[in-house]
Amino acid sequence: MDKFCQKCGADLASSLKAENTKAFDAIIEEYEEAKVDAEEVPEGGAVLIVKKGPMVGQKFLLNKDKITIGRNLGSDIFLDDITVSRGHAEIDFDLKGAILKDLGSLNGTYVNNKLVEKAKLKNKDEIQIGRFKLVFLNKQS
Repeated sequence: MDKFCQKCGADLASSLKAENTKAFDAIIEEYEEAKVDAEEVPEGGAVLIVKKGPMVGQKFLLNKDKITIGRNLGSDIFLDDITVSRGHAEIDFDLKGAILKDLGSLNGTYVNNKLVEKAKLKNKDEIQIGRFKLVFLNKQS
């Protein structure tokens, strides 16, 4: 244990007493990884499958021109975790395909491990939103 605070230099040894402190084990969350099967995509449609994280294995049918993703209960895809912003991202479908847009989220949106503000999605792209890893499957891509 350090004797001095790394930020302010305060003497920790004299200010801490055993009866006032408690040690906790680190919280390490391990999640199963879902198997992603392209056969689960309806013809001409698209789905997002939670590959890793809370709700692993959950499937979301992307059946609207604009899909909202976030921690807001009104989101089309509700991801209930503090690492997800209320209005985190959206997927827009147009003639060019599926476009993922980050909506100014605090933790960012990643496609294939790259931080993005906007990205054209391709079949089997991996999207990370907070602790969720989702796979985009599209029969049209």
